[in-house]
Amino acid sequence: MKKWISLLLVFNLLLLHFAQEMDSVKIENKRLEFQYKNLYFPVGLMIAGITTDGNGSGSIKNEIVKYRNEHLPGFQNRFDDYVQMFPFAAVYGFEWIGMKPRTDWKNRTAILIKGQLLNLGMVYLLKTTLNETRPDGTAYSFPSGHVANAFAGAAMLSIEYGENHRWVPYAAYGVAAGVGVMRIANNRHYISDVLFGAGLGILSMKVAYWTHQYQWNQHKSIKDPFLGSIY
Repeated sequence: MKKWISLLLVFNLLLLHFAQEMDSVKIENKRLEFQYKNLYFPVGLMIAGITTDGNGSGSIKNEIVKYRNEHLPGFQNRFDDYVQMFPFAAVYGFEWIGMKPRTDWKNRTAILIKGQLLNLGMVYLLKTTLNETRPDGTAYSFPSGHVANAFAGAAMLSIEYGENHRWVPYAAYGVAAGVGVMRIANNRHYISDVLFGAGLGILSMKVAYWTHQYQWNQHKSIKDPFLGSIY
């Protein structure tokens, strides 16, 4: 646990280092244009999740579980329950410390809600329809909701800040990948659950951006909590 706390402290110091000066330029709400090439990564992850979902004793997912049980027997940690929310917290927290986002807070919130309705709605539908057994014997394994949530947040964080801060996507997806590793280490999910959940989370949030009409906050008002201090 001390190692994790130390890593978090280092991460926060890096954030403060990269965001020392506050950008007061008005946020332009640039649309995220749809491009087919942006489907390759999330769809590829989802296909990988499906193809690794074999049930044979020698399948990839079962081999990984076997390796986990041999080297990490009894390992349990709830760190991933909390870390999955870090990217979403950073979507607003980064702006608070002075980093300029792509979208103003009202449209950003609308996109977040739409993306998560799609993301978590699909996770629930797939879990209850397929009802696959987890490695620990409990129900609702496929796909991983924690991972879908973490990667949806990472996608949003990367879209909002990645253009002006190139390090953000690496940090965001690194945290999300860590959640996936922890779900496997905790014996809660197979690699197939994690891969599909990651792709679903990214795709859901990108669909929310591609379809958003930016009707919110067309005129600035004094009710905007960031007005005057951030943009």
